[in-house]
Amino acid sequence: MTATLITGANKGLGFETARQLIAAGHTVYLGSRDAERGRRAAEQLGARPVQLDVTDDASVLAAVRVIEADGGLDVLVNNAGVQSEMGEDNTMISASDVTADVMRKTFETNVFGLVRVTHAFLPLLQRSSNPVVVNVSSGQGSLTRSSAPGGPASPSVAYSSSKSAVNMITVQYALALPHLRINAVGPGFTKTDLNGQTGTQTVEQGAGVIVRMAQLDPDGPTGGYFDAQGPLPW
Repeated sequence: MTATLITGANKGLGFETARQLIAAGHTVYLGSRDAERGRRAAEQLGARPVQLDVTDDASVLAAVRVIEADGGLDVLVNNAGVQSEMGEDNTMISASDVTADVMRKTFETNVFGLVRVTHAFLPLLQRSSNPVVVNVSSGQGSLTRSSAPGGPASPSVAYSSSKSAVNMITVQYALALPHLRINAVGPGFTKTDLNGQTGTQTVEQGAGVIVRMAQLDPDGPTGGYFDAQGPLPW
């Protein structure tokens, strides 16, 4: 049975991805920064809860030990993310109001957290016969789309640039680790707490591309950037 870890999975896209992968036969480790929320979510789905704060080395290493003791890992879904530019009224702060602290908070989870988790779990993934990594990016991480006339629907500085960084990290990992399938995905503008539930599609729709890329065969693509319709422009 395929063992899959999903970070930030106690709600939203992570929770729905867990639900769909469990239905597809995966054993899912539901990673959650809050242990109690993770336990409740895992109980609801039939997943295995793992306390996992992607910004904390000790928490990540403890999660590695838990999953290693259970037998190992085949699929890693780096889903945990924050949107530090979203105000209390569910509108984005302006670019002129983005500070270094906002950037740092965003990158600590969206970029450094992804690298921290990937680095820690690579030894387990490399033991798998079909290791897969799915990095949840965003269409806002596309330089091509962002620089096109009209730009993105929700312009941002910190969030968009963090997802562009995720895309480059994905490419570099894929080049360095050709025996793994490592891809970035843009789920689309999905109704989640990340955007104050202002998205235009459901979590069921948004999770589709994550679930599909989490089930790649060994001859599947790697180093790509995809949404529900296919490859995205960088």
